[in-house]
Amino acid sequence: MTSPRRFALPAAALLGVALCGCAAVSTGPTATATLEARSNSRVAGSVSFAQVGDGVRVAVRASGLKPNAEHGFHVHEKGDCSSPDGMSTGGHFNPTGQPHGPQHAAHHAGDMPGPKADADGKVDTSFTLAGVTLSPGPSSLMGRGVIVHADPDDYRTQPTGNSGARIACGVIR
Repeated sequence: MTSPRRFALPAAALLGVALCGCAAVSTGPTATATLEARSNSRVAGSVSFAQVGDGVRVAVRASGLKPNAEHGFHVHEKGDCSSPDGMSTGGHFNPTGQPHGPQHAAHHAGDMPGPKADADGKVDTSFTLAGVTLSPGPSSLMGRGVIVHADPDDYRTQPTGNSGARIACGVIR
């Protein structure tokens, strides 16, 4: 006969997963981009990526942003953060030639929901992207640049979203 204690820890662990909504478990490659300030900003943070089924789960933690403001957030073509203004990353990652737009409509593979900073200028959020991968191939995010912009994305202006200066840059590795 098995002691009830043997089931206490696994049951508690399962309950914790159910309560936190952490059901999305990585089923493939993972990557991280360390955000570094650009355009004279004070932004710092990290973005983690995990292949989850047919999508990529993105988790953003950043500080030094404009308080209570939304910021444009995109994956760009090149994993090159060498320029002080972040322009070395090129344009938005767009392997299928789509127009710029929000997730629920036609959009670049690099178009992501804009994180909103709290009253202290911090962001801690996550979401899942469809149509991209971390595995090798034309829709892979690996080795590309991730950019945080100064202003919100209007999701209409082509091809950029009119989201202003590139205030943080990281390379997805």
